[in-house]
Amino acid sequence: MIFSRRNADLILLHAPSIYDFRKVANLLGPISDVIPSTPVFEMYPVGFSSLAEYLGAHNVSVRIINLAYRMLSNPGFDVEKTIRKLRPKAFGIDLHWLPHAHGSVEIAKICKKYHPTVPVIFGGYSATYFHRELLDYHEIDFVIRGDSTEESLHQLMRQVGDGGQDFEQIPGLSWRHPERGIVENPMPDPPESLNQYMNNYVNLFKMAIRFRDIKSLTAIHDWWRYPITAVLTCRGCTENCAICGGSKYALKHYGNRRQPSYRDPALIVQDILNIGRFTRAPIFVIGDLNQPGEWYANQILSGLKKRPVKNQIVFELFNPSKEDYFKDLGDAGINFNFEMSPESHAYEVRKAAGKFYKNEDMENNIKWALENGCQKFDIFFMIGLPEQTSDSVLETVEYCEYLLGKFGKRVVPFISPLAPFLDPGSLAYENPDAYGYRILFHKFEDYRRALLKPSWKYMLSFETRWLDREAILQLTYEAGKRLSRIKHKFGLIDDAALATILNKIDIALKKHQQIAQSYEGNEAAFERELEFQLQTDMRIDSMATICGKEEIKWPSAAQNFKFLNIARAILFD
Repeated sequence: MIFSRRNADLILLHAPSIYDFRKVANLLGPISDVIPSTPVFEMYPVGFSSLAEYLGAHNVSVRIINLAYRMLSNPGFDVEKTIRKLRPKAFGIDLHWLPHAHGSVEIAKICKKYHPTVPVIFGGYSATYFHRELLDYHEIDFVIRGDSTEESLHQLMRQVGDGGQDFEQIPGLSWRHPERGIVENPMPDPPESLNQYMNNYVNLFKMAIRFRDIKSLTAIHDWWRYPITAVLTCRGCTENCAICGGSKYALKHYGNRRQPSYRDPALIVQDILNIGRFTRAPIFVIGDLNQPGEWYANQILSGLKKRPVKNQIVFELFNPSKEDYFKDLGDAGINFNFEMSPESHAYEVRKAAGKFYKNEDMENNIKWALENGCQKFDIFFMIGLPEQTSDSVLETVEYCEYLLGKFGKRVVPFISPLAPFLDPGSLAYENPDAYGYRILFHKFEDYRRALLKPSWKYMLSFETRWLDREAILQLTYEAGKRLSRIKHKFGLIDDAALATILNKIDIALKKHQQIAQSYEGNEAAFERELEFQLQTDMRIDSMATICGKEEIKWPSAAQNFKFLNIARAILFD
């Protein structure tokens, strides 16, 4: 290993949602309350790791810099100074989900400001969908489309590194030709298997040492206290959830993916075992193990059976499974947890959203999971769905109380708004009338501008036939209050946590009223003094508004890292 090399061929930059959020006052509200990251969306995509490892294996050195985390953790962190000092052959910026629409382009502008001849490459779901519009920004040179871009990026880096201009044959590349304008190369067929792609945390450890920069690899705001990791089982999806830009329909529509690709079960087992070597923290397994068929889940659980993995392992359920699946989990002797997103308690709403199972089937899964040792079963509901009324939302909260009464506090329900954007490419976005949506933003620049609005209400990219933006806002806070009181009743949160949430909601509602009085109907003359008045505490009040961040976490050890094993891996693996 070469420790002295400081420059990388490709530097992958993860931007904050809004640049510079430290200077912009807006009330972001609960848009990230039920995910690990903050409203800055500082968690970079798991694909960064795969890209870095694949390119590294082909002699292209890669460095990851999480600018969003660096800015969040240090108010004095100078982004421009950091970028100015870099000397890569290319910059790569992720635009996976649209909340990064503003920050990603602003970071591209900074890259071009100090490195006008260094190419800037975009990739991700949203970049794929808006690839032609992105190339209207002269700061962006290339967009690589699709969800498996490792080889295309490798070919592009070879051209960039050699000073070549032969971009015509690079699959899935969109680029500007000096005479022909924007060129859209044909999309490749996605790989049938993902076995060639790794998610090896050892490579990230080595990267931190090589570039003497541990902070820039930090994934989320509290990762050093709670270093949750992820194992990717597949790319693509078997489901057609109406609101999801990563659904089967969406990825076929704009990503040329007709069916999911999977990693071999033995590799999934090995990933989990490898992570268990380095940390005691939870491991999140991305994707329902039953998507390819029961055989896939069976092989993974057989591989894990009685293996020395003490980490909490979190699995997803896209649809109810058979009782045998939960018995096999119990027999495997692992610490397992579940996540499931029924979206609504009401079958007619759930069906309209693209999910077709009944409450009885879901409740049987909860029962079987708990009977076989599941330590925590998270249930996620949403506000802003097709066919969903105000009464239906509040009835969903009542259903949460029913679940807690039936199963106890190992079941943890959540409810949050579909915010800030309805995913472009999703069934509902592409066919809004059929699903009862009114789409408010259509161009990429619309989304960029929306992120600078003074509150999350004005960022919402849609209204439904049943709920306008004001109703979604009011219902979100009312549901948050009611559900928090229910959680307190059943012992899921204590007196202090309940008081904090109720107080934050009251403050948020008052601030929304202040903003509305000054902003609505008078956007151009919005009182900037109000903005500065609110700026100091708006970021604080935007964090964990309708539920506490600790509620979404799984059990974790007091000392999460196995530093001796990490050191051995860096030196010898």
